[in-house]
Amino acid sequence: MSPTVEHLVVAPILLPLVTAALMVPLPERLRTVKAAIALLSTLGTVGIAVALLGIADAGAPDSASTISVYLLGNWQAPFGIVLVVDRLSALMLTLTGITVMAGLIFSITRWHSAGSYFHALVQFMLAGLNGVFLTGDLFNLFVFFEVLLAASYGLALHGSGVLRVKAGLHYIAINLAASALFLIGVSLIYGSTGTLNMADLAARIPAVPASERVLLEAGAAILGIAFLIKAGMWPLCFWLPATYSVAAPPVAAMFAILTKVGIYAILRLWLLLFGAGAGASAGFGHEWLLIGGIATVLFGLVGLLASQDLARLASYSVLVSSGTLLATIAVGNEGVTGGALFYLVVSTLSLAAFFLLIELFERGRIAGADMIAVTLEAFGDDDEKEIEPVGIAFPATMAILGIGFAVCALLLAGLPPLSGFIAKFLMLTALFQLPDPSQNAMPWLLMALLLVSGMVVLFALMRAGIRVFWVPVESNVPTVRFLELLPIVSLLALCVGLTVNAEPAARFMQATAHDLFLPETYVKRVLSAPSVERSLEERP
Repeated sequence: MSPTVEHLVVAPILLPLVTAALMVPLPERLRTVKAAIALLSTLGTVGIAVALLGIADAGAPDSASTISVYLLGNWQAPFGIVLVVDRLSALMLTLTGITVMAGLIFSITRWHSAGSYFHALVQFMLAGLNGVFLTGDLFNLFVFFEVLLAASYGLALHGSGVLRVKAGLHYIAINLAASALFLIGVSLIYGSTGTLNMADLAARIPAVPASERVLLEAGAAILGIAFLIKAGMWPLCFWLPATYSVAAPPVAAMFAILTKVGIYAILRLWLLLFGAGAGASAGFGHEWLLIGGIATVLFGLVGLLASQDLARLASYSVLVSSGTLLATIAVGNEGVTGGALFYLVVSTLSLAAFFLLIELFERGRIAGADMIAVTLEAFGDDDEKEIEPVGIAFPATMAILGIGFAVCALLLAGLPPLSGFIAKFLMLTALFQLPDPSQNAMPWLLMALLLVSGMVVLFALMRAGIRVFWVPVESNVPTVRFLELLPIVSLLALCVGLTVNAEPAARFMQATAHDLFLPETYVKRVLSAPSVERSLEERP
């Protein structure tokens, strides 16, 4: 790898981090300048992520990922800090950049002026997210988690308001507790293995003596709880609907990727450290992941049926997405995991678009419109004597928003012909290719879960759509700007693009899953990465 390409690995962290540091001292009256700088930085980060994605997937679809290792300080693993790019990390970098870019563009028209340091906080969060996906050791995973969480605290409170401040303070308290568990788990793992480098841990865990294995698994369980809080697994998810539903819409759209950070950490560490080669600890905790994932989906579905507010509907859809991913990852099958990765991408993009759409819907509706619609639906309006004309004349804006709503509903419910259906079809196909499916109830259980969840999501969103578009509650046609429609259309167009190009996308996801189930390649590449030799003139 050439030096220029090699330094691309650290660029997704340095670019937003330096940009944020430069924007902090700028006065708030230069908000337009800050927005331009933030957009350029995020666009550059997306470009770098796409370049790294191409490098990681340079080989044949069925070959191992091209793993790039960057040694910070030129110290070899496991003694130094390493950054690692493979197919999974490059995919998450690209998905994060696209989601953050969409939220930034949407915010420019009004929301970025609702509070201070918005653009700097977004760049700090982007740097933390990219660091989580790139780091190769647990301690720096904790560091980058704290960077993104510290920025997300400010973003959760952006715009103030009683509900936002209340939910934001709950969000901060829960995540501080999760961070304490993170540190405890990391300490126990280090005490039992003597290392925090992920590749070195994977090499050492099979040889951990029985006397230390209890400590190792206790640390892994505590660390897993910290990740599952961030992923929103039931019963650790009660903070999520309240926080996401009252956050500023562009912030909520960006937060669609935050639950996937916990999913990423579980997927990466569980298969790397507790895969088939982990000896006595192989498959540690998969039953709890499966049970927790199913319970999370069921809780999210109940929340969807009980919610009348559009933002809470979107928040509970996040939980359904997280639960589906946790349950399918817990199967521990390469094909199912490939379908889950496809679903991860589609659900993140569609949820981000849905949060942005909701703000445009609510802009033209009177306060309490959902409850008024429910009342009319249940009791009617006896005072109304005149016969109302059938149907409603849709202005062009509402027609465009209605099409966007319908596309989001199809994607989130996983119905044909869009990519949400393809993701679920890939998971179901792989489930029934498991050994002895007739003797194993798990494929049938997960099939029922995927089908029922899709039907419930569709029902809840259809009910909400009817109340938004057809129930005769007084409303105004919202004024929508081009910069607000652009990110929504772009996100949904990407989902449609995944439908059209489903075959190459599915091959990439399956190749990524194949890499995850062969951690030996990752371990060998990281531990054998050579330091850069310096010439005599360069040496001190």
